[in-house]
Amino acid sequence: MSSWKKVARAKQVERTTRLHQDLTLDDKSEYGTAHSADLEYLQANAAQIVQHIQNSDSGWTAERVMIAYVRQAVRAQEATNCLTEVMFGDALGEARRLDRDFAASRRIKGPLHGVPVSLKDLFKVKDYDYSVGFTRYCGDPSNEDGELASQIRAAGGIPFVKTNVPQTMLSFECANPVFGRTVNPWCSKYSSGGSSGGEAALLACDGSALGFGSDIGGSLRIPTAYCGIYSIKPGHSRASIQGSREVVAGFEGIRLCTGPMGRSVDDVELACRVIFGQSTKLDIWLPPLPYKDVEIPNQLKFGYYRSDALVRSSPAVQRAVQETVDALRKQGHKCVEFVIPDFIESLRIFLGLISADKFKMLFSHLDSDPKDASLLLPTIAPHVPAWTARTLMKDPIMSRLTLNLRGRNVHEFVKLTAARDAYCRLFVKEVWDTYAFDGIICPVQSMPSVPHGASTHVGVLCAATSLYNIVDCPVGIVPVTHVDERKDALTGAWEAGSDKGSPFIYSKLYEGKKPYYNAAAMHGLPVAVQVVGRHWEDEKVIKMMRVVDDALGERGFGPGSYTTSSLSKA
Repeated sequence: MSSWKKVARAKQVERTTRLHQDLTLDDKSEYGTAHSADLEYLQANAAQIVQHIQNSDSGWTAERVMIAYVRQAVRAQEATNCLTEVMFGDALGEARRLDRDFAASRRIKGPLHGVPVSLKDLFKVKDYDYSVGFTRYCGDPSNEDGELASQIRAAGGIPFVKTNVPQTMLSFECANPVFGRTVNPWCSKYSSGGSSGGEAALLACDGSALGFGSDIGGSLRIPTAYCGIYSIKPGHSRASIQGSREVVAGFEGIRLCTGPMGRSVDDVELACRVIFGQSTKLDIWLPPLPYKDVEIPNQLKFGYYRSDALVRSSPAVQRAVQETVDALRKQGHKCVEFVIPDFIESLRIFLGLISADKFKMLFSHLDSDPKDASLLLPTIAPHVPAWTARTLMKDPIMSRLTLNLRGRNVHEFVKLTAARDAYCRLFVKEVWDTYAFDGIICPVQSMPSVPHGASTHVGVLCAATSLYNIVDCPVGIVPVTHVDERKDALTGAWEAGSDKGSPFIYSKLYEGKKPYYNAAAMHGLPVAVQVVGRHWEDEKVIKMMRVVDDALGERGFGPGSYTTSSLSKA
């Protein structure tokens, strides 16, 4: 057995042992049969959990809540392979301490008192690894909590698991040699998304009450959409990223940001109230801008688009945008269709910045680990001769983008960051200032999800989300609907459109014997939209998320939706 396989095997054995080391995992424990006894707790959002505990409602203690989520996290792991670090023992001990303190003082510790919280694997938690799927970092636990874990504990929250990521965290799939592949909870043949894919899968399974991930090109938003939950990518200066494993430390061409993931808008808002502008350690880069309450007009003006210039969106995604627009109009809001200015330029800049060192630092963590197939484009593109890209690809968009994935000297890199800043100014002038939008409704991606392995060929689909990293706008994700094999099938009318975008990407998604888009196979998968706001208007985005959520009405998402669905099928 090779060295990396030995490390990975040992890590997986450790995870399995910790999953089953506590008697509370037994469905026949003193707490009753798990599904029936736990459902009450799994159907509560984070704020409701705190309120129940504070009210001393019958059966509601931090320990009892934790037991319910521990058992559901085990079931989520069995269904999706979403977990990395398992911290059940420590979490149950912390829950009992909270209960003792509350019994003595009748005062909750903070706004997350007793809430089970999950964290993407990159975040430091004392005494646990943060390997992010690299064998070289296994068996090297953090000697302290990172910024985020410290803030959660200070607010009364209890970190109890960490969740899976793709190798290098530069993919919207979720697989690595240490922990394997995380699958979509609604259909195992499809991806849970990435790079916060384990987090999204766990929350979608009701296996956590609140979670946190990170985003540099869509890593919060894509898995949130694939799995049918809620999140926000804040502006990069609203929450601290200190105390995490950054695989390209020092890179500031596009800034990594921390954001919450949950099962309701309420969860997202509560988490932002806890982390915005807060620092329990020395974070000299974080502006002291705590969450602020804002008012929004009764009638909002939204811009929207159903596709971008890279590739036409699938019928399911276009329907999700249109249903959102229709629901908003019905509530009296104004919605105006528009076109993103020079969309491909934003992707060119994004790809140019992340590839400036030919991905040397990104791949430096691999050692002997096998490279995941999703990293094919970053591996070969920097070495593709210009004439090959221009003549053999026969795709002006993809050849332009491939040529841009190359190494750069300092002068070229500075020119590219200047191009980024120029594009930001262009976006403000031609979108925000020209139309005076309050927000934008748009696709998260052209696909509801992708089958495993698809990002090997269509990784540039991140363009729909990376745009808002380039311009640094806050973006919320709201689930809208589910794929319907009848409503969302490809039709002659849909195929007749002229706005195909990249011929290569279009052919992979919609043509050939096994196109990635298949409404029948995808039936039931969630479909979401992005809710975009102006710079520094993160709180307004959360308000607009609530407007969208309320306008759409009941549609099968939220706390307990997965558990209830599982029970009905049993």
